[in-house]
Amino acid sequence: MSTSSKKRGQNEGSIHKRADGRWVAILSLGYRNGKRHRKYIYGATRREVQEGLTKALRDQHQGLPIVPDQQTVGQFIDHWMDTTCRHRVRETTHETYASMIRNHIQPNIGPVRLSKLTPQQINSMYETLLTKGLSPRSVMYVHAVLRSALKQAVRWNLLARNPVEAVDPPRPARSQAAPLSPEQVSVFLEATKGDRLSALYTLALATGMRQGELLGLRWSDIDLEAGQLRVQRQLSRTKKGFAFTEPKTASGRRAIVLPRIATAGLVSHRARQAEERLQAGTEWSDLDLVFANHWGRPIERQNLVKRSFHPILQAAGLPRFRFHDLRHTSATMLLSQNVHPKVVQERLGHSQISVTMDTYSHVMPSIQRDAAEKLDLALGGG
Repeated sequence: MSTSSKKRGQNEGSIHKRADGRWVAILSLGYRNGKRHRKYIYGATRREVQEGLTKALRDQHQGLPIVPDQQTVGQFIDHWMDTTCRHRVRETTHETYASMIRNHIQPNIGPVRLSKLTPQQINSMYETLLTKGLSPRSVMYVHAVLRSALKQAVRWNLLARNPVEAVDPPRPARSQAAPLSPEQVSVFLEATKGDRLSALYTLALATGMRQGELLGLRWSDIDLEAGQLRVQRQLSRTKKGFAFTEPKTASGRRAIVLPRIATAGLVSHRARQAEERLQAGTEWSDLDLVFANHWGRPIERQNLVKRSFHPILQAAGLPRFRFHDLRHTSATMLLSQNVHPKVVQERLGHSQISVTMDTYSHVMPSIQRDAAEKLDLALGGG
């Protein structure tokens, strides 16, 4: 075979094995602005790379755009956000990702060529963020976003491997749940009496529901006669306004049996809400919300905390707890009453029982002591 017959035609690409054992195809994309552009396609086998090259050539012949290797991390991650990511996550999650990318990823590694990004550069970015005061937990979230984005780059054969996988993010300190004591619970509930949202606070302690789940609850989700409700959505705030979204996991969609104190509170709350509806007249928004403002519209989370929750704590002489601590208090009360952790997991909507056990490990010693005492009785030792 002659030398000329061995040569590939223009834009046909070439394949060779790298020193690290992986295969790579190089596709020339011609000259732009006086610079030669190439597309590199990586794979574990020659066949895998050949298939990728064939597809790229087919796209090129059909006039589809082929992204050159000069693409930067910033350019790729913006494309990923506007296409793949936008259709896979909630709008609130997408906004959070956008903020992390804009404030932390783009300023540090955005200009770096995607194909040249190294684990060392990523690790240096984490160190920079920590030095500037970003918390380890926030840096861990940045790590998760970048890992997800570059995982897609590997799938699209833009990278041979994901450099984020070779970097360990900082390990945040485990946050300790801060439940109210039994005495504080009594003082708090007493202080909520007469408040228009008294039933909300009782329900929070009785069910362990998240704030967004409580504010997204509708009367159609509750069966007062059966004493049961179903968690089917949560209220979120986005740049476009309020949004009702489904729970993130299947375990988040759950049925919760209510104690009588919660059912009684809801009955009284419904009667009070009926009066508010009459007073509002045509201004009332019929969204079927259990906990709404004076016009039937969703309650802002910040308004709930600043205008109701914190004033109640102050009036009762209690420390300024987080609203989320009502959820922790509910779980702690159940576990302290020897309710099986599996039941607690189901009521809270945790995806795995390990999450419940890890979060409320501080309650476990007393449960273990109680179990040991019962074993002592059963074995005749006490």
